[in-house]
Amino acid sequence: MKKMRTVNKPWGKEEIWAETSKYAGKFLYINPHQSLSRQYHEAKEETISVLEGVLRLELGEPNDLKFGICHLHEGQYFHIKPGTIHRFCAEEEAVKLVEVSTPELNDVVRLEDMYNR
Repeated sequence: MKKMRTVNKPWGKEEIWAETSKYAGKFLYINPHQSLSRQYHEAKEETISVLEGVLRLELGEPNDLKFGICHLHEGQYFHIKPGTIHRFCAEEEAVKLVEVSTPELNDVVRLEDMYNR
C-alpha cells in the first residue's frame, strides 16, 4: 500500500492518490478566499468534481467576451480540455475537489497568479 503524496500550495494543498504513466488522481483543498492560477494546459486533460463546498469556476480571460463564471456544487463536475483557460476559486468556504487527469501534472501555463509564481 502507498500513502498519498501531499503537496502544499499557497492556496491550500493537493493530495496525489494516483500517478501512473496513463492517468493521475488527486484531491485539491482550496482555502476560503483563495484561488489557483488563471491557467491552461497544453496537453493535460482533466475532469474535476466538487466533494465539499461551492467552487467558483472561471473560464477564459476576464476581458474576453467568452469569459464566464459558474458555481459548481457538491456532486457536480466539469471537464477541462487542453487549451481551456480556467481558474478554480473558493469564496466564503473551503472547497474540496477530486481531479482525474492525464499524467502531465507539471503542464501548467500561468496567465495570472495572486502568489507571484
